[in-house]
Amino acid sequence: MQNAGYEAYIVGGSVRDLLLGKAPKDFDVATSATPEEVQDVFPRCRLIGRRFRLAHVRKGGALIEVATFRGQATPENSQEDHNGRILRDNVFGSVEEDAIRRDFTINAMFLDPVSGDIRDYVGGYEDLAKRRLRLIGDPVTRYREDPVRLLRAARFVAKLGVEPDEESAAPIRKMAPLLKDIPPARLFEEVCKLFLTGHGSRSMEALQRFGLSTILFPSLKKGNGPGKVLMGPMLKKALENTDERVRDSKPVTPAFLFAALLWQPVRDRSRALVGKGESEFNAMMLASEEVIYAQVGSTAIPRRFSAVTRQIWTTQPRFAKIRGKRWRRILHEPRFRAAYDFLLLRAYEDPSLSELCEFWTKAQVGMDFSPPARSKRERPRRRYRRSGSSQSGSTR
Repeated sequence: MQNAGYEAYIVGGSVRDLLLGKAPKDFDVATSATPEEVQDVFPRCRLIGRRFRLAHVRKGGALIEVATFRGQATPENSQEDHNGRILRDNVFGSVEEDAIRRDFTINAMFLDPVSGDIRDYVGGYEDLAKRRLRLIGDPVTRYREDPVRLLRAARFVAKLGVEPDEESAAPIRKMAPLLKDIPPARLFEEVCKLFLTGHGSRSMEALQRFGLSTILFPSLKKGNGPGKVLMGPMLKKALENTDERVRDSKPVTPAFLFAALLWQPVRDRSRALVGKGESEFNAMMLASEEVIYAQVGSTAIPRRFSAVTRQIWTTQPRFAKIRGKRWRRILHEPRFRAAYDFLLLRAYEDPSLSELCEFWTKAQVGMDFSPPARSKRERPRRRYRRSGSSQSGSTR
């Protein structure tokens, strides 16, 4: 970009992480070039976005997000909803204006990768040195512009160990209801950032502290204090285990996360249905559907994850059926391992499940967990094309 005659800087969280001695997971670039001019330099890039247009450039296998410097939004060149949330904002400006438009000072530093110089127009370098989280501009206005900043504040407290200044922290609890206007798909992304990046336990502590938990998880029982949910030992252990897996570079999935987060209402609803005469399995099926349906009104859960979450839950009552030989089938089911891990997690809160856990632990000895080969009788019959006489290509 600089070779083409444009201003261009690495900006945002990657600069912050570099100053903290952390390895950035990705890099964002801010430039004086318009999206179309970026596309002239990188013809194969993709232009995306409605609220603010961006260019996605692939270099060396990495996806780099390139944004034009943003200018000051006005009623004439932007669109807001009734709460002040910015819906559309394609306003270009200078690097100084772009810095002022960013959310927190520690995310508003610009690094010139050629000279190594850092441009700081809002005091972000000093705030980072003091581990201080400070919004740029009036906090109430900035939270209204994009309520997701409420969650970002909690995430930065958990991830970076920073503390919000009094002005930035004071409105959070009161403005939490604004998150109800955010699309559930976007909140799903924020939940994954909060709980699946190695600081899930601290993220929940921050959400509880700022009264944001009930907005994200309305099905959970209310805790002591406004905006808080009731945290049981199982959920705390699940978040600790997830953080440990991230530190050990082991895979984590939203499916297991939501299974742990929403287990309390699923379990309680299932028990109520059993009390009304439903079988344990049917009760769990119905409870799973109800709780997932209620949750997606707040945070979307893509079907590829919610389906696995349901399988983890509905396998739990089946684990108790250990008489005869039918239990062996469970060992070969695709989600057995996830459901088994979840059973161990339940035992952390309910010691009466210890013997059942021991049974299923021993049952796995010597198992390779590959699907059993189908017998000839189970294999689908081939369909052969008729030769010679028929011109229609019919099959038998």
